[in-house]
Amino acid sequence: MEYTNLGRTGLSVSRLCLGTMNFGPQTSEPDSFAIMDRALEHGINFFDTANVYGWQTGEGITEQIIGRWFAQGGGRRDKVVLATKVFGKMGEWPNDQGLSARHIVRACEDSLRRLQTDVIDLYQMHHVSRSTPWEEIWQAMETLVAQGKVIYVGSSNFAGWHIAQAQAAAGKRNFLGLVAEQSIYNLLTRHVELEVIPAAQHYGLGVIPWSPLHGGLLSGVLRKMAEGGAARGTAGRAADGLAAHRPAIEAYEKFCAERGDDPADVALAWLLSRPGVTAPIIGPRTVAQLDNTLGALTVEIDEATEQRLDELFPPVGNGGPGPEAWAW
Repeated sequence: MEYTNLGRTGLSVSRLCLGTMNFGPQTSEPDSFAIMDRALEHGINFFDTANVYGWQTGEGITEQIIGRWFAQGGGRRDKVVLATKVFGKMGEWPNDQGLSARHIVRACEDSLRRLQTDVIDLYQMHHVSRSTPWEEIWQAMETLVAQGKVIYVGSSNFAGWHIAQAQAAAGKRNFLGLVAEQSIYNLLTRHVELEVIPAAQHYGLGVIPWSPLHGGLLSGVLRKMAEGGAARGTAGRAADGLAAHRPAIEAYEKFCAERGDDPADVALAWLLSRPGVTAPIIGPRTVAQLDNTLGALTVEIDEATEQRLDELFPPVGNGGPGPEAWAW
């Protein structure tokens, strides 16, 4: 396993981050335990979750599963850089969501209890709040850091200007502020290249891409469908994406086959080669799926490969950051 620093911090994290969103709804608790144990065997030390995962309001099902895994001991908690999130609806009352100081503090306490730990390594805002002032948000986060309940703070689904706004407010308080941004980023969804990644690089945030395979569309979906699999690629957002991008995906799978590489490995390797990216989030539903992702670490993305991928999945505008991407 390869490791890198999380943004401008001294914290070392694996180049692949274990996403746990499937734990509970799609993956049983015993299988979830097996996946987390295997992740440690592979040297993956970066685990990502959220208080809303499990999709039963207020229950935090996935955090509970991780907490019971930690409770088995064996140094599990000490080996893991643990990331979770706050923002989503955790109850029926108006203050059971969002980024008010009250909700941040209470949600943190609840996550600590479910996770059976005394500290969250990376506490991420799951979405930007347009109604809460940054002074209030940072006051709450500073309190949690001072109490030793949170070490680092991150964001998720922020625009570039939100990152700038957050860091300006944190700087006035002599607070470290954000150290990571978690965004949707893959060959099919490259909007973050315009402003989010440049902002993250400027302020020293590590970029953690979620949905690196775009719901399975970049994992060899057409081949799997021909073999009778790929259920994820034929439902919901993935199905719409397949209909819109089928010619490009067909050409992509052909290109990967000519290289002798698995499409999922190429998609992950491409992200690993991108400026500012710390660790794509992989979301295996089985141990076998986890094992298969390790191949991405050995795939080389040379200049010719990058050019071909840009042809198949063009960047936004002229490519690269704004304003050059859309202006002269």
